[in-house]
Amino acid sequence: MQTTQYSIGEMASLAGCNVPTVRYYEQIGLIPVAERSMNGRRHYQESDLKRLTFIKRCRNFGFPIEQIKSLLAVFDDGDRPCNVVVDMAQTHLDSVRSKLLELQRLEANLAALVGKSRSSCNCHAARDCKFIEDLSLVQSLPPKMLPD
Repeated sequence: MQTTQYSIGEMASLAGCNVPTVRYYEQIGLIPVAERSMNGRRHYQESDLKRLTFIKRCRNFGFPIEQIKSLLAVFDDGDRPCNVVVDMAQTHLDSVRSKLLELQRLEANLAALVGKSRSSCNCHAARDCKFIEDLSLVQSLPPKMLPD
């Protein structure tokens, strides 16, 4: 039985990423080091393509590399229960929801500040801009919304 082999370019294209990304994922151990032909070209297997596709989809969902490594470690172990993976995904979902709430508060505060500034703008010189003045007032600092 002959197995399908992919060049690095084919694999990158099929997974929806670029060649440097495949090399990087190989370098940091997310995908196994590819077999090489006599001329030094990388050859990947179907399992490598599936793994790369999984990584790409995780990245699309905003999973950081370290969380992807953890997910892959659970998968590679093979004997751990599926709910471990689902719990990891739930943790990421909780983090995304928390960030979304922070962004919604940030948006509301920024919209209020822009609206206040716009209503008092008389097209005067930037040195007299109400927006810059409001952001410069130390006593009006709102609670920290996002990390610096």
